[in-house]
Amino acid sequence: MNVPLEPHDKILRTYTEPEVTDLIRELHERGKPFGIQWGSAAVNGATIDGRLLVDFGDTSVATLLNLLTLLREGLRTP
Repeated sequence: MNVPLEPHDKILRTYTEPEVTDLIRELHERGKPFGIQWGSAAVNGATIDGRLLVDFGDTSVATLLNLLTLLREGLRTP
C-alpha cells in the first residue's frame, strides 16, 4: 500500500497542467463505476507555493493523486 502524499510534498511542484488534466481524466474513468465523478474538475491555474490546484473545491494535486491511488489499489484487490 502506498503512503498518501501530503499537500506540501515537493514532487507535486513537478506536475504540469497537461499532466494534471490527464490525471483528472483518469480519475473520471476509474471513478465512474464507483460514482466518483467531478464533471467540472479542472486545473484552475492557481498555485500555492508553486503547486497547482485542481478545481473541485480548490484541492491540491496531492488529493487527486491520493484518490487515484485508492482507486488503482481497490481495483487490484480481489
